[in-house]
Amino acid sequence: MSPVATIIQPSMGKCMNIKLGIVMDPLPSINIKKDSSFAMMLAAQKFGWEIHTIYQNDLYGEKNIPKAHSRITRVDDNPDHWFEFISEQDIDLSTLDVILMRKDPPFDIEYITSTYILELAQTSGTLIVNRPASLRDNNEKMFISQFPQCCTPFLVSRDMHRLRSFVNERFRSEQRDVILKPLDSMGGTSIYRVNPRDPNLSVILETVSEKGNRTVMAQQFIPEIIHGDKRILLINGDPVPFALARIPASGETRGNLAAGGTGKGVELTERDYWICQQVGPVLKQQGILFAGIDVIGDYLTEINITSPTCIRELDKIYALDIAGDLMACIAKQLKQHG
Repeated sequence: MSPVATIIQPSMGKCMNIKLGIVMDPLPSINIKKDSSFAMMLAAQKFGWEIHTIYQNDLYGEKNIPKAHSRITRVDDNPDHWFEFISEQDIDLSTLDVILMRKDPPFDIEYITSTYILELAQTSGTLIVNRPASLRDNNEKMFISQFPQCCTPFLVSRDMHRLRSFVNERFRSEQRDVILKPLDSMGGTSIYRVNPRDPNLSVILETVSEKGNRTVMAQQFIPEIIHGDKRILLINGDPVPFALARIPASGETRGNLAAGGTGKGVELTERDYWICQQVGPVLKQQGILFAGIDVIGDYLTEINITSPTCIRELDKIYALDIAGDLMACIAKQLKQHG
């Protein structure tokens, strides 16, 4: 095992020996130009912290002890050779000071089981980012229901007749289309834009709801999507002052980068800050240190807390160090609770 590194942070007034674990998708498969988890690893390494890479299938519990197979890792911002495993061993997760839970969805029973194991480590004093109970309690699409003042009209149901009625009502009253999406998708997958005149509406409702067996969110379509779906990052409830507006490709409704959208940096508007003022205190209260909210036009559409992205894009455009700011926040949290 490599020696634990020491860093002196002037603002913290003393040395800190930090061991950081990160639960993430396999390192060989990531795109380092866009991967926010990798940005966090780079930042932690600059802080002199010892990095333990953990994959979801590495997590296990033995009696009441949370454990994992860990790889002490060195990272390099080099597209040809971006990581090296220094050593590997099974560890007690409670020996880590902080664990970043960065596993991408699907949010399935395996993900939930992982949060149970991480919660055991939290009970022993390890800081988990984000708090396991909050990850379980807040579906990223349903989370917006706590902030109706920030949202367009929406409906959550798996009843196809009720969903169709919502589509009809929004078109009749607002002349607006409706966006349909399942609650467990990411990256713009399985998102449909519909209206009552769509000859495929019935089959779309059947498909997205799996014939009434899967719950769906229906949201009033926001035309301002042409100017981008803004991803706003918040650290312990405070927003980064710039957002990445993900602009749909020609002929597309979805702005997601994974769906072909292009990213453009924008400053936060007064309305954006107001939405952050509504959401931020709740995130902070629930131990959600890092979140990404999605805003289209003047409206909140999603709150991403599992593995929010766009750090590297915003860092590049505005010469920021968002992951470094997050590590400084984590260090402050560790000092306060240490």
